[in-house]
Amino acid sequence: MASERIIDQLNVQLNRELYSGYLYLSMCAYFNEKGLPGFANWMRVQAQEELTHAMKFFDYITKSGGRVKLATIQVPPLEWQSVEEVFRETLAHEQKVTSYINQLVDLAIQEKDHATNNFLQWFVSEQVEEEENARNILDRLRLVGEDKGSLFMLDRELAQRVFVSPAQER
Repeated sequence: MASERIIDQLNVQLNRELYSGYLYLSMCAYFNEKGLPGFANWMRVQAQEELTHAMKFFDYITKSGGRVKLATIQVPPLEWQSVEEVFRETLAHEQKVTSYINQLVDLAIQEKDHATNNFLQWFVSEQVEEEENARNILDRLRLVGEDKGSLFMLDRELAQRVFVSPAQER
């Protein structure tokens, strides 16, 4: 069984993952309103991923003998100045999540909780991918600048993203 301190921090991260889902759903709604269905789709898939991450924490807490403690979820932003700003915020958010996961790993190591450390390694790898995906889109947005044709092409490309549950990845 994980320590109370570990369970408390896993619950904090569970609620952070739920917030991430809210944030990306808000970005999805923003893109829908702006007539960018491909970007909206990308964010909707991102929200699904984050909610799946939350459920991984939920299940691990339960399996570890802990009690899940859901908290109030902060209201995410509703407006952005540009598509590029959305992806700057996405990258910054993912970098923050990476730091939280790293802190959890540090705590698991400090407490010699090998099971929790092992559980968290999936998230360590996942965060590399999350940051890379956001960075790649942001780089492309910077390249296209104000070119609406290129933005339209990128929107069409992002419309192709589909949700793949972690169970299907293996």
